[in-house]
Amino acid sequence: MKNALLNKALMASSAACLLTFVMTGAQAAPTGYDQLNFQTEVKEEVANDEVRASLYKKAQAADAKTLATQLNTTVNKALAIAKRYPSVTVSTGQQSTYPRYDKNDKIIGWTGQANIDIKSTDFAATSQLIAALQETLVMDNLNFGVSDTKKNTIEQKLMTDASRAFQNQAKNLTRAWDARSYRVLTVNLNTNNNNYPRPMYSSMNMKAEAADASVPRQSFESGNSTISVTAGGTIELTK
Repeated sequence: MKNALLNKALMASSAACLLTFVMTGAQAAPTGYDQLNFQTEVKEEVANDEVRASLYKKAQAADAKTLATQLNTTVNKALAIAKRYPSVTVSTGQQSTYPRYDKNDKIIGWTGQANIDIKSTDFAATSQLIAALQETLVMDNLNFGVSDTKKNTIEQKLMTDASRAFQNQAKNLTRAWDARSYRVLTVNLNTNNNNYPRPMYSSMNMKAEAADASVPRQSFESGNSTISVTAGGTIELTK
């Protein structure tokens, strides 16, 4: 019964979540005595296989229409360039427009910003695209992480490992407390992993290169991330 419930829990989606299942059977109800709560954790360090970046165009104009034309033209050009890199996912990001005032609170112009977000597991193509976009856009941030596909595969394995670690710890505690055996009352499997904990690169204050300048392609060092799964719960000892 225990193995059947465990396999059922492990077959569930491994997206960031908290899985809880209760062990039941023909046994008597828990007595509330000789119960132990504990947690085990398993980790695996893996190479980052996905890069994400955001670039932006900031402009000023005397009127909102002219400003919108400038930003839209730049974004459309960037999206056209990005189409040459089908392995890179590109999307329009945040956009904002706000007025500029003089000392008498009169509007004297407009400032706006438009962002382009990119994501890919193809580092070479992404590097080339970023270099091309930096001729008109400014890099906001660049970071690396583990793709959902890879993370889910690793988490499935770690959920099994964490469950086994929990059972091994339960056996050790049973011997330490001079008990004959134990039964599992509850188990929680936590797979809450953050793929992108911090930017690897930021250049908010960098100026965009001139439109006719050639920006060299940047080499990427993606680094590693740690994927972890915890198994915590309650067992009851049988004396």
